[in-house]
Amino acid sequence: MTVTGASVAPVRSMDDTQGGPWHVPAPARMKGYDMNQVITDGLILMPPPFSDGLGVWSRQDGTPGSDTWATAPNAALVAADADFGDCLEILKAEATTRIRYMSQTPIIPGTYLRVSARVKVLSGNLPDVRIGAWPGNASNTYVSGLEEFGPSVDISAYGSIVTVTAILGTGDRGGVDMAWGTGPTYAHVGLDLTGPNGGQVRIESITVEDVTSAFHRKLMDWVDIRDYGAVGDGTTDDRAAIAAADAAANGREVLVPAGDYYIGSNVTFTNPARFEGRIVAPDTVRVALDQNFDLDGYAECFGDEVLGLKKGLQQLFNQSEFEAFDLCGRRITLDEPLDIQAIVGNRNTYANRRVIRNGQFVAASSSNWQDEVNTRSGAWSSSNPFEITGVSNADSIPVGSLVTAPQGVGREVYVSATNAAQNKITISSPLCAAPSNQTYTFTRFKYMLDFIGWLNLQRFIISDVEFLGGGQCSAIMLPLDGLVFQIQDCFFTGPKDRAITSADEGCQGMQIDRCQFLSNEQTLNVPDRKSICFNINSSDCKIRDNRANKFLHFGVISGSGNIITGNHFFQGDGIVEGVRSPGLVIADANAKLTFHGNYVDNCYVEWTNEKDPTPDFTGGLSFHGLSIQGNIFFATNTAPWMRFIAIKPFGDDHFINGLSITGNLFKKTNGAQLEQVEGVDDSIAPLDLNRTADLQFDSNTFHGIVKRTENPCYIRATENTATQTWVVDMSGYTPFGAPVKYGLSVMPDGPVRNGSNVAQFEAPWTQGFQGTGGTSLRIGWSQPLRGSVFVTARCDN
Repeated sequence: MTVTGASVAPVRSMDDTQGGPWHVPAPARMKGYDMNQVITDGLILMPPPFSDGLGVWSRQDGTPGSDTWATAPNAALVAADADFGDCLEILKAEATTRIRYMSQTPIIPGTYLRVSARVKVLSGNLPDVRIGAWPGNASNTYVSGLEEFGPSVDISAYGSIVTVTAILGTGDRGGVDMAWGTGPTYAHVGLDLTGPNGGQVRIESITVEDVTSAFHRKLMDWVDIRDYGAVGDGTTDDRAAIAAADAAANGREVLVPAGDYYIGSNVTFTNPARFEGRIVAPDTVRVALDQNFDLDGYAECFGDEVLGLKKGLQQLFNQSEFEAFDLCGRRITLDEPLDIQAIVGNRNTYANRRVIRNGQFVAASSSNWQDEVNTRSGAWSSSNPFEITGVSNADSIPVGSLVTAPQGVGREVYVSATNAAQNKITISSPLCAAPSNQTYTFTRFKYMLDFIGWLNLQRFIISDVEFLGGGQCSAIMLPLDGLVFQIQDCFFTGPKDRAITSADEGCQGMQIDRCQFLSNEQTLNVPDRKSICFNINSSDCKIRDNRANKFLHFGVISGSGNIITGNHFFQGDGIVEGVRSPGLVIADANAKLTFHGNYVDNCYVEWTNEKDPTPDFTGGLSFHGLSIQGNIFFATNTAPWMRFIAIKPFGDDHFINGLSITGNLFKKTNGAQLEQVEGVDDSIAPLDLNRTADLQFDSNTFHGIVKRTENPCYIRATENTATQTWVVDMSGYTPFGAPVKYGLSVMPDGPVRNGSNVAQFEAPWTQGFQGTGGTSLRIGWSQPLRGSVFVTARCDN
């Protein structure tokens, strides 16, 4: 049968990739598709009016071959009805009078159709009316078991107009009257008259509309903030619209379409959010992405990676749902320092655990990284050792500036506070017998992550992050105060000046674990280097399992109670018999430090009291509390006078009062042997070796070292001529050149004999402080004797 009088678009698969009226790319279907295929695909759903002819209207199920109303004796077309215009009039003669459109109305998964008609009764019995539809599949076969009717409507009065509707679609959703699933591919739609016969009924043309848009909020996995009033012009406050859309989403994504959506106050996305446009907000306004809380989410939210990072960090300190901000493995290019406290803005203390992890910061070439240098004259007194006074414009000197001067300033002293009213500067460590007046230089390095604005920050962690300084800037400035700042599994590549800096007490309990430090000064010789991996001003730090390559110093440590273990730091260069710089500087005589299991490569450990405001010893314990155990000390091509362990007093009358150096390997290759592994740098003041106490220097291994340092000293002494007093030179063994104080034992190696070659059996006596520098031990016998003995002696109390 050929059906005329209707225009029906061809039915095509939604997977058709050849274009045409039904082809909608997947992104369009998911992002902003208006779900009305009459508009988007040119799909023609509307049946023709009755006035075009009744040959396409079936009296049965609408299938080809069924009887039409064109030949029905009880039907006629009426022109110019006062209510309907041209319409169909039927005298109801069957229990169920059917009207079905004989062309196929397509049923498409995800599409919902509303079928409706207006009806009135002129005379006779009053029937009921309902929308009906016949389901057919792709094989033009009837699909049984489905609901084929909409709700029945009772016509209660003559001449009253009744509108009957039903919604037909594939999904069983609220408001859908005939939910058919995906079995049927088309329908023959129309209406039914039921109830008593004899009524004279007029019917306006039947309409079919795509109403999928009414269901799209429930059909799609997103809600669009524009549907809730968002404008997206960058100035209108869209905060309320965003909040309303989020409230309606109920687990679906909140779509922020193209545009700039300004918010004037804090907003929370409790549901996942998808950003085609961006959020625009003042610095103080926070955005919470509860389901997108990482850099990917915030970078998309704000349309910029660095701004997204700032907003994410701002929220990290202002919520309790997340303990970490994931950088998602992204490479973030910075052209200026990130002032973390200023970014957060609304607080300067924080004590909950928070983490930044998994990303890479790269310093772009920028003038924003240039050091800020100030020079001022100032006064200092040992009575207020943490203050420099009389400093003009003190508040113009940035907190966190490195302090240097011609005299009295130790390594890694920083500005921790300024007081403009009193022209005063507070510093992180005391000066060391500085002149009462001199000129100071204050150099503020620039750091990728700068926490100096935090007055107290506790339990903050940076994990699995690489800092690519490229010689442009430093990496991390710690907060002024805090507890247990952790830096773990990070790479510091090419820092210009410092990798990690503490300008005050923010390093208390700091942990630096499994990090890699790669200097920007690889090609420079040791005397030309200036960069440092880290410094410590406080106590209880753990520096473990790190690797550092060719810095001036691996670490500069003040404070006490610190543990340095498992690290490998090397600082050599290509100069034969060149100088070496300290790998580790212990800048406090009160060390209370364990140095264990490290690999000290072409550098050394230097122990000073350079931050003692009154460096001459007047009381206390002097140099004490250092344990150096189980380390590898290695050097190649160094000058023979280099020392692996050096003590440098900055004042008179200091002495060793608790030092253990045991179980280490000391090795030197290439060039002359190393003269000895330990020494005193007396360029400022000597060490009082006569007062040495509790010095253990034992069980070490020496290769390429002339002097095998020991305390206690174990020596086999031989006297070939019978002599009553033997003097045993122990200068080749005593640590730091300390004098031998006393003998612990003298054990003959075989018989000792008198001048007549007769073996003698007697106990000798010993006396220390003999010979040049007191480094010999006298052994006295009751008579002249000769032979060999094993001598054990100590050079400490």
